[in-house]
Amino acid sequence: MIRETIITTLNADNSVHIAPMGIKEIDNLIVVAPFRPSTTLDNIKRVGQAVVNLTDDVRVFAGCLTGRYDWPTVPATQITGQRLKNPLSHLELEVKKFEDDKLRPKFFCEIKHQETHRPFKGFNRAQAAVLELAILVSRLHMLPQEKIDTEIKYLEIALEKTAGSDEFEAWSWLMNRISEYRLQQAANENMV
Repeated sequence: MIRETIITTLNADNSVHIAPMGIKEIDNLIVVAPFRPSTTLDNIKRVGQAVVNLTDDVRVFAGCLTGRYDWPTVPATQITGQRLKNPLSHLELEVKKFEDDKLRPKFFCEIKHQETHRPFKGFNRAQAAVLELAILVSRLHMLPQEKIDTEIKYLEIALEKTAGSDEFEAWSWLMNRISEYRLQQAANENMV
């Protein structure tokens, strides 16, 4: 099972890098597998630690994919790092094993500390729709336009029926990113 999370790591200048990432749990270790090249990969290799933030605020996922990285953070409890200020919970990780790979290396991490900050209030279909759209946006360069359009039409049903203001805001950021991408692709085709 893959859980969609927000990973926070420290850059070389001690600023915080925030990135959406799916994680797995294998044999009581958290597996973080960032694609090459990535800042998350470089940061975890350098520091050997990371924070997994579990949040139901889909704006953070959408924001990271649309250039909005200014989410408040606070110091982690037991590792050197930062966590989101308002997650549902967080896990502070320390790398125990590294498996190199040309495409997607894996860090096998031990949980050094975990904390719950507020209760999970239940599933919302619009939140799930925004997460799915965020995943589509992260793969725009790999997917045919028809697939993207079909998925958007289906996901819009949940959005229209169940979204609150946060979900509508996140959706609009992602849809603007798709529009920008399509305009860029059209401009590139016209240049050829």
